[in-house]
Amino acid sequence: MSNINWQEIWAELGIHSELVDACKLPLYEETLNLVSAGVDIFDREQFVTAATLNCWQKMKAAAQQNGIDLAMISAFRSVDYQCQLIRDKLEKGQDIRDILKVNAIPGFSEHHTGRAIDLTTRDCKPLSEDFAKTLAFEWLTANAGNFHFAMSYPKDNIFDIDYEPWHWACQKLE
Repeated sequence: MSNINWQEIWAELGIHSELVDACKLPLYEETLNLVSAGVDIFDREQFVTAATLNCWQKMKAAAQQNGIDLAMISAFRSVDYQCQLIRDKLEKGQDIRDILKVNAIPGFSEHHTGRAIDLTTRDCKPLSEDFAKTLAFEWLTANAGNFHFAMSYPKDNIFDIDYEPWHWACQKLE
């Protein structure tokens, strides 16, 4: 693992040891081997691993051939970015326990790996459970495995993370 002082980061965010101990997610290394995946729906450049990009491009092309529009909301998030997401919510008065139902503790986010992509489709509010009602989600459920992608947080998942039908991760390492 990297030389990041996790305890210092977690303490600064008010993430006490019992919350870390209760976390069922694995601790992920923050990757530095990233390539551009193009821009997301907000016109921000996104980055993923080379293997993820290869799988994503093939999956997106196959979906398009089936009349399905897949669009990227976000991909790689640095530990610093993950920390800032949590800080922003804390500043708005949200409780850390509630925040950690939807945002992974820094260090435990799949987005640090460069293999996770949040997806949406036309006419669907980003990061909404409504994505599960779309043809794009139906297509992903049936086909994403063929491209080494899996939904990380289905309903009642073992990680106790809220249902995220938009969050898909590439299982191919290289």
